[in-house]
Amino acid sequence: QVQLVESGGGLVQAGGSLRLSCAASGRTLSRYHMGWFRQAPGKEREFVSAITRSSSNTYYADSVKGRFTISRDNAKNTVYLQMNSLKPEDTAVYYCAAVSVDNIVILTARAHYNIWGQGTQVTVSS
Repeated sequence: QVQLVESGGGLVQAGGSLRLSCAASGRTLSRYHMGWFRQAPGKEREFVSAITRSSSNTYYADSVKGRFTISRDNAKNTVYLQMNSLKPEDTAVYYCAAVSVDNIVILTARAHYNIWGQGTQVTVSS
């Protein structure tokens, strides 16, 4: 089973950018579809973005469309989330998640992912 570790979070001013990374170990990432979710204080964990195994399809929440870009490098076993034009409402803990390509899944659905990282904090100041 793959293990996931996120990095790249931090404090940034509104309008700034951050790039999150999710490094996988244990198994090759190419066997998994990948997603990013976030959870703000007092709120449920919500879908942000997802990418299929071969990068052929990407998905975004309406709230981040046009500002965030998901990508992956299977050779480096890493998934990225480039976040531009950050807003205070983007403040949350961001989680990387994986689901095996052997499963039939809805990549925007949190419940379909069975492997999660520990999360990285993103704070956007106004």
